[in-house]
Amino acid sequence: MTRLLIIDDEPALLLALDMHFCECGFDVRTARSADEALAAGLLADPPDLLVSDIRMPGTDGLALLRQLRAEHPALPVIIMTAFYDMESTIAAMHGGAVEFIPKPIDIARLDAAVDQALRRDSPLIELDCDLPDSPLVGRSPAMAEIFRSVALVAQSRATVLITGESGTGKEVVARAIHQASVQRDKPFLAINCAALIENLLETELFGHARGAFTGAYTSAQGKVAAAAEGTLFLDEIAELSLPMQGKLLRLLEAREYSPVGSTEVQRSRARFMAATNVDLRERVAGGRFREDLYYRLNVVAVRMPALRERPQDIPLLVEHLLRRISRETGKTIRRISSAALDTLVRHDWPGNVRELENVLMRAAVLSRGDLILGVDLLTPSPLPARSADVLAMQDGEPASLKELERQHIERVLVRTGWHKGKTCEILGVSRTRLERRIREFGLQPPGEHGRGA
Repeated sequence: MTRLLIIDDEPALLLALDMHFCECGFDVRTARSADEALAAGLLADPPDLLVSDIRMPGTDGLALLRQLRAEHPALPVIIMTAFYDMESTIAAMHGGAVEFIPKPIDIARLDAAVDQALRRDSPLIELDCDLPDSPLVGRSPAMAEIFRSVALVAQSRATVLITGESGTGKEVVARAIHQASVQRDKPFLAINCAALIENLLETELFGHARGAFTGAYTSAQGKVAAAAEGTLFLDEIAELSLPMQGKLLRLLEAREYSPVGSTEVQRSRARFMAATNVDLRERVAGGRFREDLYYRLNVVAVRMPALRERPQDIPLLVEHLLRRISRETGKTIRRISSAALDTLVRHDWPGNVRELENVLMRAAVLSRGDLILGVDLLTPSPLPARSADVLAMQDGEPASLKELERQHIERVLVRTGWHKGKTCEILGVSRTRLERRIREFGLQPPGEHGRGA
């Protein structure tokens, strides 16, 4: 039975928490102060989890936390306080507390913190810091096909159209193709076609002559000229206006262009790659994208898979991204708990690799030491769950949060064939909490409805 020690100088709260956690199946011990707990020897053989107030007579919660960090560094501690300020929060979290709960106590939040804290002892995965620093990562069949495409496409100077959802790494692939080509020592220049208005984009691409517009005191070279014999990557190509599409078509067909405000015809020797996260064929059908330009761009097509299509690549991606994040932040992350990694693998990642990197960056900043735990992924806000699992609404009035929770738990139980261990893993809760929710919602396995207790 999981042993829980609660320390608080409020008798009513102490009794309420004692009753609550005993009902949840914990072996609960209580004390009204840190000094009382120490004198009674309740910390000599440390419990599985300590929940403590921060301001108490005698030794306060922060002093107790410092002592425990030195004597029992593996003991997870949750701090409670009615004085919820930045200084106390920072002191508690830097002191090693796994969570900081304000008073009056939100019992659901405290339950979640207890469940998460007790998962801290899940196996830790050591990150491999000696992996090759490749811009493309993965062992899935989908990524194997991308590697093959990069190798093949790099052997020619054909125009490439890279498609895929936002955040899948389309520019990364373009750079990989360039680096694998014989032009790797030539420039690689990128421009976002959606980031500039038409006039600025034309100047950015083709340059301008002196006096072409107000403030053009000298001529300026555009990126087409600057790319020389290297690569020019046009991101979000679908956002080009129809007039700019015509000018780009001329560049691709005749390899000719003129700087803004000039009649001089210049030639380009650059290789062109383009990327989009929309279906250009639909744009063509709707008259918003030139069909002739589409075919000029789509000489070689490379489709980047969404991250949800290759979940087996997530552990390897995590290693590579954390290594990069460690370099950028100066904070070395060497380990991640299996619970945290499981959470990452199960997520749908609508934002793809970019979203994964952002989540890991936040977790690395919030983590203590060189380890990322599941709690680091849930603070300050949880990873979004699958909308199908969370938004269980029918036509009409929306369901309450409690009803959504009931529906979600029942759905996972059915999916796992009422295997409670697997259900706990998917939901990220303890067995005790799952059992409590099953009783509370009156859930029963199929075939047992209507039977007596």
